[in-house]
Amino acid sequence: MLFLILGKGKTGSLVAEVARERGHIVRALDILENEHASALTAPSLAGVDAVIDFTAPEAAVENIRAVLALGGRIVVGTTGWYAHLDEIKAKARHGGALLYGTNFSMGVQKLFRLTADLAKLEGYTFSISETHHVTKLDAPSGTAITLQEIIQSVQPGAKVEITSHRIADAKGEHVVTASSETDTLEIRHDAHSRRGFALGAVRGAEWLAGKSGVWDFREICDQL
Repeated sequence: MLFLILGKGKTGSLVAEVARERGHIVRALDILENEHASALTAPSLAGVDAVIDFTAPEAAVENIRAVLALGGRIVVGTTGWYAHLDEIKAKARHGGALLYGTNFSMGVQKLFRLTADLAKLEGYTFSISETHHVTKLDAPSGTAITLQEIIQSVQPGAKVEITSHRIADAKGEHVVTASSETDTLEIRHDAHSRRGFALGAVRGAEWLAGKSGVWDFREICDQL
């Protein structure tokens, strides 16, 4: 397959590396080479099976709009743009395909499911702590917000505090805590590298090729 990677940062570069390891052809553009999605044209997307975006929130929105307008397929690992999600979903239903997610790590997908089970406990208060590298633009992280939403979907109205930390080159840590008068439970996911995110994004792009529609990675990860 031919993948176009948007973003040559640490994660984007690793996505390109993983895609090549899996036998795919890869082209890559950094933000300056694709300012305001200017490089996303019909000729540049010809033959591309999927675009994979790991850029920045504002750039991601422009990239998604451009790809969908041309009937292309895009996997978006960038977070912090979900205020535009309803608009983007509507565009995707008129052509192209979108796979998005707050986290493409299979380990984090298991964390989401364990959190849903933990949230069934009565008489507990819940909190979330997340730690990322200092250059991460959104805080709290999209993953932490998803965890909060999962808990609140089980316990509507629950107050779930999120604490964010930005430290050096931290790869990503999320801790869900449930506390009561009698005990405390914690579920923790600590990424040792960005490879898990990159692999999930590439596998998602492989899955998306040839499809039309909109999916959250949480909906399709069992199919990978």
